[in-house]
Amino acid sequence: MSCTYTYPTEYQIKKMFWTKNPVKGVESPDLSKDPEYSQRLQYLGDEQQNCTIRLSHVTQKDEHEYYFRFTTDKDEKCVGERGVSLTVTDLQVESPERVTEGIQNSQPLTERRDTNNELLLQSVRREDAGRYSCALHGHTYISPAAHLNVTYPPRSISVSVSPSGEIKEGDSVTLSCSSDSNPPAEISWFKGGTFVGSGRIYSISKISSDHSGEYKCRSRNEHGEKYSDAVTLTVMYPPRTTSVSISRPGEIKEGDAVTLNCSSDSNPPAEISWFKGGKFVGSGRIYSISNISTDHSGEYKCKSIINMEKKTLML
Repeated sequence: MSCTYTYPTEYQIKKMFWTKNPVKGVESPDLSKDPEYSQRLQYLGDEQQNCTIRLSHVTQKDEHEYYFRFTTDKDEKCVGERGVSLTVTDLQVESPERVTEGIQNSQPLTERRDTNNELLLQSVRREDAGRYSCALHGHTYISPAAHLNVTYPPRSISVSVSPSGEIKEGDSVTLSCSSDSNPPAEISWFKGGTFVGSGRIYSISKISSDHSGEYKCRSRNEHGEKYSDAVTLTVMYPPRTTSVSISRPGEIKEGDAVTLNCSSDSNPPAEISWFKGGKFVGSGRIYSISNISTDHSGEYKCKSIINMEKKTLML
C-alpha cells in the first residue's frame, strides 16, 4: 500500500505506525505489534516522507480500512485524512452447471489459457465430471471447488436374471436392468416386441411356461435411448396333455403297417416309453408296426415320465 506524508520542519517525529479501522476517542493499535500482522507486515518507507508498507499472505479477513499515523515531539497525533480500503478478491471457479458429453470446446484439457484464466475442455466426456479448483502459482491457497456435471445418453445396457440357473414352473424370477446414463434413465421392459413393465426390476411370481421367451430392457433419457441384448427365459415343466394317435384310424387288416404317435408337452422334452398291456415294447415318440398280425392286438400306452394316456388298438 503506497503512502506519502509531510509535516512542518520544526516538528520531530517520535513514532509512526499503521493501524486499521480507527475509532474516535480510542487509542489506535500499532499493527506491527499485532500477532495477526507482525509476521506479515513490512514497512518499506523512511522517516521523512515515504510510509509505504507491504502486507503478505492476504486473506479475506484482511479487508479493512488502513491508516498511517504518527506522533511528534509536540504531542501532535496525526492520521491520514483518508485511509486505504483493502478489498480481497477470493479465487473462484466459474463453470456451467451441466454440459452434455461430446460438446466441443476450443482447446484440449492439457492446454492452459493464462491470458483469461480459463481451463477449456475439448469434446467433454463423462470422465471430465467432478470438482474443479484453481490456484495461483507460488501460493498455497486453493479456491473453493466448482462441480461440473456431464450428461450423456444411456450406454452399457445389460440384463441379469435371478436365479441364474434352472427355472422351474412355479418359481419366482427377477430380471434386473443395468444402465449407465446421466441423468438416470427411464427403464421399460419388452417380451418380444410387447411392452410388459417399467422400472429397473421386473419380477415374475409363480412363473409358468407362458412366460418363456426373449426379454430385453430399454433405457431412455433426454439425450437418447438404447436397448439391451435379449435374454431368453426357459421355464422347465413336467409332461402334460399326453396323448396317443394312430396313423391308420378305422379298420386295420392283417399285413398292414401301423404307426403309433405319442404327443407330450414338457420342457425339457420327455422320454417316451411304449407298453402293450404291462409289457415294455419300445421307446421314442413313434412306435411302428410293419406287417401287423393278430399277435399285435391289444391295449397300447405311452409313458411320458409319470403321465400316461391309453389307446386301444382293435384288429
